[in-house]
Amino acid sequence: MEGKVKQGWSPKAIGERLIIDYPQDMSMRISHEAIYQYIYALPRGALKQTLIEGLRQEHKYRRAQKTGQHEETRGKISGMLSIEERPAEVEDRSVPGHWEGDLILGKYKRSAPGTLVERTTRYTIFSALGEKKDAESVRIAYTEAFKNVPEALKRSLTYDQGKEMSQHEKFTIDSGIQVYFAHSSSPWERGTNENTNGLVRQYFPKETDFSQITDERIKEVQDLLNDRPRAVLNYYKPDEVFNNLVALKL
Repeated sequence: MEGKVKQGWSPKAIGERLIIDYPQDMSMRISHEAIYQYIYALPRGALKQTLIEGLRQEHKYRRAQKTGQHEETRGKISGMLSIEERPAEVEDRSVPGHWEGDLILGKYKRSAPGTLVERTTRYTIFSALGEKKDAESVRIAYTEAFKNVPEALKRSLTYDQGKEMSQHEKFTIDSGIQVYFAHSSSPWERGTNENTNGLVRQYFPKETDFSQITDERIKEVQDLLNDRPRAVLNYYKPDEVFNNLVALKL
């Protein structure tokens, strides 16, 4: 249990995942409240501090959670297709292969990896960029990131109006993925991506200098996110759901 908390699993996810992994073993049942109580009842020390830091919302004591998102001023991009023009299948998640994307900004907004999240499975791809977040670098990096994704799971990408996606038309030619743009200052229109970026901040706080983060560490965090049970997936992991779709599509 302690190892999973350190990996960023919530107490609720740990309890639900035990049911999936050990369906017949009643001794493996534990409530998320019991896990919270265990953590906060520990005596002061390195173990308690490490476990508290592993919780999605890190507090010394249990209290009501607050959420908030950073907003960035965005410029206009030529040739944009509005989110309103997306096929209906994107909205209801009935067909997999539709993605959301954005940059997650680092210290002084000078560095940022790209995050690409599949809407149905919540599978996440990190695209390491370092300080190269100009439009050409982003286009090349995103095209490369999608190379190993089966064609059937490359349908669309919904993005905000960041200038880094100003080469979206060439990206579509390179990748076969149509890009749609959310309305300005409307992060809820990419809610799956926004939620994922919130999870990413557990591993990379807002003052992170991504130019100092190795590609290996970026890949490690990608794997941690995709190996993390999600409530929205009935506590299956994005890896499990995505790989099942890949097996069905190939």
